[in-house]
Amino acid sequence: MTDQGVVVLGIPVPSSAPGFLAIVAIHVVAGLLCVGTGVLAMLAPKQPGRHPITGTLYYWSLFVVFLTMSMLTILRWPDDNVLFALGCGSFVAATLGRRARRRLRSGWAPRHVTGMAVSYILLLTAFYVDNGPHLPLWRSLPRLTYWLLPSAIGLPLLGWVLLRHPLIVRLRKQESGGT
Repeated sequence: MTDQGVVVLGIPVPSSAPGFLAIVAIHVVAGLLCVGTGVLAMLAPKQPGRHPITGTLYYWSLFVVFLTMSMLTILRWPDDNVLFALGCGSFVAATLGRRARRRLRSGWAPRHVTGMAVSYILLLTAFYVDNGPHLPLWRSLPRLTYWLLPSAIGLPLLGWVLLRHPLIVRLRKQESGGT
């Protein structure tokens, strides 16, 4: 990118080229949809209805984030190669989590939950690594915080869910031959 870019809501965008800005706009909208639908899927009862609908919206909006992230990082390589790795990791984790749920093989529930949770953690990590230095409050935190805080919050929650969620506990008992 050779131009000076623009600043949108306090966040610098490295190019003012219309095509680049269009990709960024799609990326931001899809990212916001990911964050919202991800939370809704996490909080929804794990049954037909809200959970699979919001989970499907999360997955496909993440797919759009993945595509736009890929285009943006190619245009800014090697400056954004770390974001490319985080985005690939997020989409791969979500794909593995979704696949586990669709195949319903033994042990599917922990694999589904882990894949989706890791996907969400990596999504937030990429956002904060890229935008943290420009966000109020976040800009005063050490850069390492952008990398560690999503995992420091998300991984203990994931561990708690894997140990305590009624669906996982029930499936674990069924698969082990318990009642």
